[in-house]
Amino acid sequence: MGAGLVVGFEFPLGGRRAVAQQTPGLFTPNQWITIDRDGLVTIVNSVVEMGQGSLTTMPMIVADELDADLDRIKVQQAPANPALYANPMTKTQSYGGSRGVRDHMQMLRKAGAAAREMLMQAAANEWGAPVGEVTTEPGVVIHKPTGRRLPYGALVDKAAQLLVPQDPKLKTPDQFRYIGKIVRRRDTPVKVNGTAIFGMDVQVPGMLIASIERCPDFGGEMKSFDATAAKRVKGVSHVVKVTNGVAVVADSFWAALQGRKALTVRWDEGALATLTSAQISSGYKAASAQKGQQARKDGDAEKALAEGGKIVEAVYEVPFLEHACMEPMNATAHVRADACEIWAPTQNPGGTQQTGARLTGLPANKVVVNTTFLGGGFGRRSEQDFITDAVETSKAVGKPVKVMWTREDDIQHGFYRPATYNVFRAALDPKGMPVAWWNRIVGPGLQIQKGRVPAYSLDATALAGARDMPYDVPNVLVEWVHKDFGIPVGFWRSVGSSQNIYIVEGFVDELAYAAGKDPFEYRRALLGKSPRHKAVLELAAQKANWGAPLPAGRARGIAVGFSYGSYAAHVAEVSVAPTGKVRVHKIVGAIDAGIAVNPDQVKAQMEGGAIYALTAVFYGEITIERGRVKQSNFHDYRMLRIDEAPEMEVHILDSGQAPGGLGEPGVPTVAPAVCNAIFAVTGKRIRKLPLEPYVARRA
Repeated sequence: MGAGLVVGFEFPLGGRRAVAQQTPGLFTPNQWITIDRDGLVTIVNSVVEMGQGSLTTMPMIVADELDADLDRIKVQQAPANPALYANPMTKTQSYGGSRGVRDHMQMLRKAGAAAREMLMQAAANEWGAPVGEVTTEPGVVIHKPTGRRLPYGALVDKAAQLLVPQDPKLKTPDQFRYIGKIVRRRDTPVKVNGTAIFGMDVQVPGMLIASIERCPDFGGEMKSFDATAAKRVKGVSHVVKVTNGVAVVADSFWAALQGRKALTVRWDEGALATLTSAQISSGYKAASAQKGQQARKDGDAEKALAEGGKIVEAVYEVPFLEHACMEPMNATAHVRADACEIWAPTQNPGGTQQTGARLTGLPANKVVVNTTFLGGGFGRRSEQDFITDAVETSKAVGKPVKVMWTREDDIQHGFYRPATYNVFRAALDPKGMPVAWWNRIVGPGLQIQKGRVPAYSLDATALAGARDMPYDVPNVLVEWVHKDFGIPVGFWRSVGSSQNIYIVEGFVDELAYAAGKDPFEYRRALLGKSPRHKAVLELAAQKANWGAPLPAGRARGIAVGFSYGSYAAHVAEVSVAPTGKVRVHKIVGAIDAGIAVNPDQVKAQMEGGAIYALTAVFYGEITIERGRVKQSNFHDYRMLRIDEAPEMEVHILDSGQAPGGLGEPGVPTVAPAVCNAIFAVTGKRIRKLPLEPYVARRA
């Protein structure tokens, strides 16, 4: 790139940047916006693209504040460098929690607005005119009194000599040309024509392929291995021990797999070798009799329950779930004496760089991370195990190596959404309204298991959606009993909210029916103190024609929730055949995610979230037998199929508030809406997921 205007910004770096650091002609990666002499704008996007559309929304935001033509903005993926490209809110270069637009929008708006002000000032200086007399059109500065015009590209050298405004004036929503409009996704063509590069597509000269044999039991360790037969397989070049097992390295994936099959490994299966799902469930049940840590206490729920009224009780259970990304885990690494380069579909470029540095002993600035497209993230790709595989194997063989997981590896060696056991009690007054709400949750804390919070603290991920349940009840007690059997757990799409909103919305539905009231009206009456919950609930009900007659054998269920900065509600229209087969005919969703930058992507995220949730509702269950995962592939860990997908509607409530998340808030309210609809049809309350065994029993 030739000479250019490079606009940095204080956030997240802090401090006022000096003019000397913006030397034209130099490309400095700690910058968010670059404009060259041809007027081409390049923005650095630090958010990884895992299907959420960041390659489209980020330039839309910049284009509006910079007043640039969106077609003249290209996007460059940020290299791993947390010191420069960390999320301004989390201070890490790791992406989860639906943090793309909501954490970066304000920063990018200010960066675009600052660049526009500098270009306007440079033009005013050129014309000897007050800056108040100039304005912009896309890519051009205009002197209003004379009509003189200068393209941005002609101003870059002069603008680069100016100080960066630290408090630029932002546009008002009525001035946006792109934000709030439907813009077609930029990554669609390359994903359709096959030229998009995912981690599996990476090719490096001289690269070898590896597959790793892992201990089938959680917590097991390798005692010894015999590589003799494996090395006889044509194409196999190395067999090496790595942290996660034994890596068989070959000139092709097929050869690596054949070598792996020929390998002989003796395992110490460890302390979990006899553990089963039934033992975990019974252990949770026993633990639920213990008093837990208080996560929320309003009034005195125990006293209110002791005082009587109509008492409603229930127990809900959810299973372990696997992420099941379409692209199995993989990473490529080339470790040399003086540097390390990694190619990975990772949600965590900053963590990947740190992993590379830790395993090689190199300084972090000698570890280059190339982030590819991600074939599904859902939280799984924030982990570092697949990065460790590639770095350790490359280091051991002295060549670039791509480590590829099979589907079976992925299903059986993941980081699972925790299984939990949940007890509820509530007391209703004579009018049927709750005066006491008591909820005890039993399960592991994934932040505790990962060592991110102290062992005896409350783990926020285990409580999201439960302790912040929105209903206006005078006496509330939410407790958590930490019970961890050692199954590795991780961040699954919408994390704790995915199971806790299901249980809360199932139980409040039970209260409505116990009170003899309509479940929509019952919720509505209890949401007086949470107007945004109430608004999306009402919108979903209205759009779904709540209360209107349905064909015989069909019913609607409803649920509402908050997660990751957004409010969502769903109405599910369901039928249950005499055989027990459940059919979801229609899903109507409503979302308040603040400003909807690209409404089409908002709908896509909601629809994708609903499909992901329905998969979990019907089929999602990881079972543990003899300390290992029973399921192995899509034949026994099913995905929802096209012919099972319902008709879907998504309605956006643009509250004008700060942007909320989108990738995750569309998931949690689907399961309770479906299960509440099943109750409305059958009278059977679904308190344990998935549905598939229930369907089978009825068949």
